[in-house]
Amino acid sequence: MTKWRTLVLATMAFNLSFLIWFSFAPFTGPIADEFGLSLTDLGILASAAIWSAPPGRILTGWLSDRYGASSVFAIVLAYVGVFSMASAFATSYEVFFVERLVVASAGITFVVGIQHVAQWFPEEQLGTAEGIYAGIGNAGAAGGALVLPRVFGEWSGPLFDTGWRAAFFYTGIVSLVMAVVYYSIGQDAVTETKAEATSDSATLSSWVHVATRYGVVALALGYVMSFGLEISMNGWLPTYFREGFGSNLVIASTFAATFSLAAGLLRPIGGYMSDWVVRTETNILPVFTGRYREQWTVLCMCFIVTAMAGLTLAGQTGSVLLTVVVGFLVGTACAFTEGAIFAQVPAMFPERSGAAAGVVGGIGTFGGIGFPLVYSYAAETGMIHSGYIVVAAIMVPIVLLNAYVARPKIAERAHIDGFFGGSDAGYGTSDD
Repeated sequence: MTKWRTLVLATMAFNLSFLIWFSFAPFTGPIADEFGLSLTDLGILASAAIWSAPPGRILTGWLSDRYGASSVFAIVLAYVGVFSMASAFATSYEVFFVERLVVASAGITFVVGIQHVAQWFPEEQLGTAEGIYAGIGNAGAAGGALVLPRVFGEWSGPLFDTGWRAAFFYTGIVSLVMAVVYYSIGQDAVTETKAEATSDSATLSSWVHVATRYGVVALALGYVMSFGLEISMNGWLPTYFREGFGSNLVIASTFAATFSLAAGLLRPIGGYMSDWVVRTETNILPVFTGRYREQWTVLCMCFIVTAMAGLTLAGQTGSVLLTVVVGFLVGTACAFTEGAIFAQVPAMFPERSGAAAGVVGGIGTFGGIGFPLVYSYAAETGMIHSGYIVVAAIMVPIVLLNAYVARPKIAERAHIDGFFGGSDAGYGTSDD
């Protein structure tokens, strides 16, 4: 039963982390009014929320292997809570910006939970377990978009006369409480022997080896176009629906939440399907015969590109309902791809799941930095709906790279062969 308790604990903590990470998004209008921000400024703010994620995820993935997920998760939740509370009292935009940069490091907790869950579940359940963890956890962004503006939108309570300040303060308190809970009841691995073996293997040379394998590099770029896309949309969509369709704060956040719900709650399906195609040895793309997880992953990536192009077309019709529906499909494509990728990652490196998850998860967040700048530039030039098809075009080479690495003769050694350094079969195992 402890493995299920671990899954629930990690999922709850990551859900809260994701809510805090994007808690600014529902309040971009009031924040812009108070600090005098332009659409470009808001695009930069959405991008800045991701800046700490690449190095932070890479570092915390390794730290989770080395020192255990329970301590690392608790430490991050604690300092994020403190800075979230502090940002509620900021009187200048410069101070606010810096404090929210620190709060945005809540996003690095993803790889901590991935490592924690991988330490408890067997390979045949990894895709499903990681999908549940990441899917429900990612839905915290939708929870924030749905709940925060309704609870704090018309805030007139103690301490604060603006809702966004109250939201940041009280979510910070909840983060501190969760830090204590995680540290108190979290257990690092299914056995002490497994935890010690993982810690002992967490060396710099092993991290370099993992980070440079062909499979990790391809999946990291695939995560740019899936999770990187998701977090860019979480930060941008409330602004898009407000500026593109004239929606008010609550309505715009609600429209945006449909994307976040799909991107979060449907992710377990992506992980489950990855497990299923391996278990049943189903070839859904025969050109990659025998590489079952890879086939599913590439198919999901193609879904993202198609759906993003469709989002531009839907927006240009002027129909908000059609745009919301297509946005939901984009979220679904992100969810399936993310679940597929993080079914492969811990299966590829079972003894170094933190290091591998850190690299893939960290590099993947770069999409959340770059894509909002494309959206905001398109908006500033009067083409607010066109940014999505530009991003879709950027994704095509990534799909082609993953298709290349998924070819059977390459895929069977993608966890062994890399861009430099010798092959070492001890650093990973085949996923099927």
